Amino acid sequence: MAELITPEELPRWVPGDITLDTAALGWEGVRLRGYRYAPLDVPVPAMRDYLLVVYQSRVTPMNRRCTGDWRREQVAPGTISLMTHALQSHWRWSDDIGVTHIYLSPAAVKDVAEQAFERRVRDVELFDVLKAEDPVLCGIAGCLAQEAREGELGGRLYVDSLKTQLCVHLLRRHADVLFRESISYGGLSRGQYRLLTQYVDENLDRNIMLADLAGLVQLSVFHFLRKFRTEFGCPPHAYVMRRRIEHAKRQLARRDIPLKIVAADSGFSDQSHMTRLFRRLLGTTPAQYRNSVTA
Repeated sequence: MAELITPEELPRWVPGDITLDTAALGWEGVRLRGYRYAPLDVPVPAMRDYLLVVYQSRVTPMNRRCTGDWRREQVAPGTISLMTHALQSHWRWSDDIGVTHIYLSPAAVKDVAEQAFERRVRDVELFDVLKAEDPVLCGIAGCLAQEAREGELGGRLYVDSLKTQLCVHLLRRHADVLFRESISYGGLSRGQYRLLTQYVDENLDRNIMLADLAGLVQLSVFHFLRKFRTEFGCPPHAYVMRRRIEHAKRQLARRDIPLKIVAADSGFSDQSHMTRLFRRLLGTTPAQYRNSVTA
């Protein structure tokens, strides 16, 4: 595996004028860098840190490719791109832009994740999101930038609390968490974990039965339920619903897929079932979510 690059090394691949840098402030686990960029078409090596790109200037077409096909969005002030760590990417834009980069160290994110889940964490992977319209993320980013510019009493305590809020919000809304195999916790083995997550993701449009999941990893239903809750922090039904919601969100990012097709392909009994779950878990409807991510 190639060596991961640091924020200091990024300008070698993505040249721009630095407008802000918090390196000298001694913040732990989080760092801000501001940039002014001309139009660029740049492949970027895998980075050591998690990256949030906060857009500051006008509406700009942005293109990015990570592990799959190119994605294109119109980014603007109030939108943010997310990039997980240790992943190569390729970015392309055609206008001058101003951005603020927020870097989160893997150690900081892992520490918050282990406190939140009360479990040992192997890795945290941010979703591949080129355009997030998330007022919470934008608000935290604004507070960090203001602290970087003005710096007041209790600055490091304030930044540490913002960092924790940022990590928790990412874990709640924009990330998958992989847990360490641990016999002492009575969880699943790595192979069982892989079998279950792959099976669920490949069968979201079908009726996933508890007995089938238990049989897949060769456990009785009783032992499977206990080990599953220990591993995932929730019962199997809640996990499946969460994966269906995430699958539906990815499809809703495309306007050419009708809502009833999104519901069926994501495993909901009908469109109204999907709408009820979106309202209960996300506080919005599928149509409203589509409008927010495709506006």
